[in-house]
Amino acid sequence: MAEVEEPRFTTLAERIAALNQQKNFQAPPPGAGKRAPPPPPPNRAASSQLVTNGYGSKATPPKSPSIPSRPIRAVTAAVESAPPLPRRTTALQDGGTSSPPLPGRSFAPQLPSRSSAAQVSPALPPRRPSTQTLPGRRNSNASDISYMSTLSSASLNHTASSATSVGSDQSARRLPPTLDQAKLPPLPPTRRELEARAKEEAAAQAARAPLHSIKSAPVVSQVADARPSLPPRLPSRPARSPATDQADDQGPALPARRMPPPPTAWNRAKSAMETARGGREDAPPPVPTSSRPTFAQIDAVTTRAAASTRSKSAPPGGESCLVCRDFSGPDAVAEKYPYWELPRQDPVGYLAHHLCSPFSSATDKARAIFTWCHHNIAYDVDGFFNNRIPRGQTLDQTIFSGKAVCEGYAKVYEGIARRAGLECVLVGGHGKGYGFAPLAAGQGPPPRDATGHAWNAVRIDGGEWKLIDACWGAGAVDKPKYTKRFAPEMFTLSNDLFGLKHFPGDTRHFYRSDGRIPTWEEYIVGPTKGEQAMWYCHAGKEGLNEFTFSPREKHIAVRSGEIVRFQFSKVCEHWDGEKHGRGKPLLLMMKITGPDGRGVNGKKDDMVVLENDGFWWWVDIPARDLGAPGQQLQLLGLTMVNNADARGMSKEKFLSMRASNSIRAMSWDCVVGWELV
Repeated sequence: MAEVEEPRFTTLAERIAALNQQKNFQAPPPGAGKRAPPPPPPNRAASSQLVTNGYGSKATPPKSPSIPSRPIRAVTAAVESAPPLPRRTTALQDGGTSSPPLPGRSFAPQLPSRSSAAQVSPALPPRRPSTQTLPGRRNSNASDISYMSTLSSASLNHTASSATSVGSDQSARRLPPTLDQAKLPPLPPTRRELEARAKEEAAAQAARAPLHSIKSAPVVSQVADARPSLPPRLPSRPARSPATDQADDQGPALPARRMPPPPTAWNRAKSAMETARGGREDAPPPVPTSSRPTFAQIDAVTTRAAASTRSKSAPPGGESCLVCRDFSGPDAVAEKYPYWELPRQDPVGYLAHHLCSPFSSATDKARAIFTWCHHNIAYDVDGFFNNRIPRGQTLDQTIFSGKAVCEGYAKVYEGIARRAGLECVLVGGHGKGYGFAPLAAGQGPPPRDATGHAWNAVRIDGGEWKLIDACWGAGAVDKPKYTKRFAPEMFTLSNDLFGLKHFPGDTRHFYRSDGRIPTWEEYIVGPTKGEQAMWYCHAGKEGLNEFTFSPREKHIAVRSGEIVRFQFSKVCEHWDGEKHGRGKPLLLMMKITGPDGRGVNGKKDDMVVLENDGFWWWVDIPARDLGAPGQQLQLLGLTMVNNADARGMSKEKFLSMRASNSIRAMSWDCVVGWELV
């Protein structure tokens, strides 16, 4: 059969009309078992293919669901230029007869007709700002092509946009208008620019200002466009000439500096040994190291300066100083009440009333109790050395027994003081008394053991806490006997010096003037290295300070090649021997035996008198002239010359009497003793 040429359609509507006119379909038989296929997707046109059941019979598809209305769109050129449909043949490919007529079919509902002319699309909603982000989720019909492809308007200064491929439900996007070139703030000046500008301004200011004002600081220019995150840079120093620097460094003229005068040499009278040598001196010895002041000496000088300051406003007689204070009244009252004459009922209250009521001063009350303990309580040497100290005694029993150890002294003193209205505490700790041995060379301090002794702290005038030791103030123990002697220094000694021989178990009871708390090691070692020189008890009665004499070490090396400084001070700045001691001051001298201890010019010893300035005594002697190892070296106080009292004798008078050989006999008291090694 010849092929039948199908008509050509120019529009889609004509094609659809032609299909509707064909009667090539039949409805499927009723009761067909196969389920109808699902409806086509919304965007697909109604299918014109035949739907058959499982047996090849034709079936009428169910009615498609209603499709929502869509906006009318213009027919694109692609639809108008669609290719023609292929021709339909009625003959079989194998040349047989024509196919039987197809059963009738129900046609899909006819689509509404629309004109071929392009219709105007509805107006789009107002465009959103360009800063809003694109939606993150798109429907299934949206194109996967990039939403936007534009060049940077800032770099090319013009807009170049490409067509945007969107889905059927999206329109082309428009780019925002281009921005002009951004106007950036000017950069801040560099360091070189700032330095150059500062130099120019400094030079201009120096040219305008007089010469004497060049020293003023240059003005720093303010930079308006400085970086906000960094502080403004400091300008460099302007160039200066050497003449300007010299003028600046000189400044105003200063007064001439006055240097202190050089120290006066301490020259002593030449001994007979030096006279025998004809005045010839060897090379000067090295600088002595043993003459360096100790901590105790420094503290004594400080105490002396403080006492000197207080003495300017103190009343006559040194009433502000405990050492020089007149305690004759309290001491006289303390002698009137021996313990065996006290009433048996309440002896503590009786003593508190009769010892303290005559005085309004807390210091005088404390002194009266201290002196009463010296007169009425003796140290129990029998109980101490035989371990028979009675325990648990009351204050009344201790008072009437007349015996006690250090703890008994402290308890009696505390009991009477509190009944008299004084603030008083008992302090327990360690004391460098009987049985204490200084550390040997190279020996370390023992473990801390702040026990074995007891004393008191009482509040005196001015609210000051004063440390006192009534036991040591009453006498001294020398096995197996006890020597009764009054030691007022155990009442008048400052708390700083008191702590050199007392270490409390509670360190709050040091009561130092500087508030410092010494360590146990510092206390045990003390201001001396090794054993201390022998200090005789009557030296304190002569007004000499036990804690300021030097050298404090007992042993002195005679072959050290040094010059040894011997020095001592008074116990107080305003100490008066006639008023506070035994009389006029003694003339102090050192007894030496010359090199190797062989004497000088046939004499076995020589006497070197100490210098004196009213507070200090001192003398410098070469170590080789002191004597031979193993000999004794003593500091003596001249008491008698030619069977006459030598108190108050001056150095010049003694030397003149010795030069004239008018001294026939002398006697003296030993103050301090050393050993030569």
